[in-house]
Amino acid sequence: MIKHIPFLRPGPKVGVIRLQGIIASGPGPGRLSDAALAPLVEKAFRRGKPKAVALVINSPGGSPVQSSLIGARIRRLSEEKGIPVHAFVEDVAASGGYWLAAAADQIWVDPNSIVGSIGVISSGFGFNKFISRHGIERRVHTAGESKSMLDPFQPEKDEDVARLKTLQGQIHDSFIDHVKSRRGDRLASDRDLFTGDIWVGERAREIGLVDGVAHVVPKMKELFGDEVRFISYQQKKPLLSRLGARVVGDALSEFEDRAAYARFGVQP
Repeated sequence: MIKHIPFLRPGPKVGVIRLQGIIASGPGPGRLSDAALAPLVEKAFRRGKPKAVALVINSPGGSPVQSSLIGARIRRLSEEKGIPVHAFVEDVAASGGYWLAAAADQIWVDPNSIVGSIGVISSGFGFNKFISRHGIERRVHTAGESKSMLDPFQPEKDEDVARLKTLQGQIHDSFIDHVKSRRGDRLASDRDLFTGDIWVGERAREIGLVDGVAHVVPKMKELFGDEVRFISYQQKKPLLSRLGARVVGDALSEFEDRAAYARFGVQP
């Protein structure tokens, strides 16, 4: 009944979106994609007239396209609704994870958070010698000379690598433009921040990749008062995962996720 008394107003609201996991459009529990996150992001900005939206990020990166789509949706809703966005980094916001953080108006980290890795990576394996050693014949028929580019069962070609580096350069330029447009004059001008290097906590603040060291609850109370209320939005795990059951695909996805986080010395 208290909620109907006009002079007792509830405290200001902050929508909290948890962005944890690999950024990818493919299957796998906990994967971050624009399609999966769209309903959560829309609710966070539209429900209850929030004073701000907080992104709690723990991601080693992934798809540049999905990173761009998610970041663009956050910016579009922020500008449309006039709602500021704050990013709070937990273990890591690297590569695509930092792309998401840069969609916020301000970025906050723990003293031990890892951020950066503003670059593009492509990795794989070469099996041509393996299949040759075992007498396996590879048969590939294409229409278009570039259709079999970087085929892992054929010897690597210099022209394929050159083509890949061109594509990576274009994506890297897009990433750099995004960071520069979002961080602006806050970025240090006396060093190259776009080599794929990573930084920790306070050092990341010194070079302008983040705005300071802070955690979500005390920072939001500092900005909006002790009566601030938090409304959380996060993806639900599949039923089988919640019950402890795993299929082969989920197990492989978890292995890939752990390998991605391990590049930065952290565990998901």
